[in-house]
Amino acid sequence: MARCGVCFRHCDIPEGKRGFCGARVCENGEVKADNYGRITSLALDPIEKKPLSRFHPGSRILSVGSYGCNLRCPFCQNYEISWSSEAMRLRDRAEVLSPEMLVRYALRAKAYGNIGIAFTYNEPLVGWEFVRDTAKLAHERGLLCVLVTNGTADLSVLEALGGLVDAMNIDLKGFTERYYTEVLGGCLDMVKAFIVRAVRLCHTELTTLIVPGENDSEDEMRALSGWISELTDADGRVVGADIPLHVSRFFPRFHMTDRPATDKELVYRLADVAREKLKYVYTGNC
Repeated sequence: MARCGVCFRHCDIPEGKRGFCGARVCENGEVKADNYGRITSLALDPIEKKPLSRFHPGSRILSVGSYGCNLRCPFCQNYEISWSSEAMRLRDRAEVLSPEMLVRYALRAKAYGNIGIAFTYNEPLVGWEFVRDTAKLAHERGLLCVLVTNGTADLSVLEALGGLVDAMNIDLKGFTERYYTEVLGGCLDMVKAFIVRAVRLCHTELTTLIVPGENDSEDEMRALSGWISELTDADGRVVGADIPLHVSRFFPRFHMTDRPATDKELVYRLADVAREKLKYVYTGNC
């Protein structure tokens, strides 16, 4: 048995078994990424789809996903590769690509406007070793690297990627511990600490999905955007007002089909609330 250090769960994983995320295993007494190089999704996407609105706008990026996730969002849009029963059966069906092979694909895609590689779709940090190894090679070949993450990771994981990630979009899914704990199976304090550090390392944008009846009050958005506005850079300067926030509309999906899609006017109203503190607020799925 070995203990995983990726997130707050600190799973004690028996030999030959997987941790909670479904992507990390104990092998010869050590925790390893079972999903290393096992690719379930590969697409050349507009950078705005990540979403990143203020990082090389108008460009495209080769987006890659594997399987596994350390949250349990009941409305997951990518549940087939994240934490559903289907996702846990993907290991032997996923295409295996080495970091070198993925970088070669990305270089070929430069002819179509590609600027690099985005690790996305499932939670990339449950397989952070593949991100590290691929990003290092990508940088050596002049490619940029993007991380789309739920931010549920220990700061040691973020430090291991230091200098290798050029931009992140991090989900700040709400701003109450109840929502994170009871609905998402996560830890708000860990995500906040991750964001604080990420802002000091690279270009960072944030996304909040507005779920009816869960995180849709003006008070919560005012608290969330106010906290963002006070974030500082590596030199201690307050830069939070310049951090882009994407306020996104929920649609019923997966295990959460008991409520309608978020009212568009509510999304727009909450975006206006966020603009009381933040300069760059975007609405999504509207």
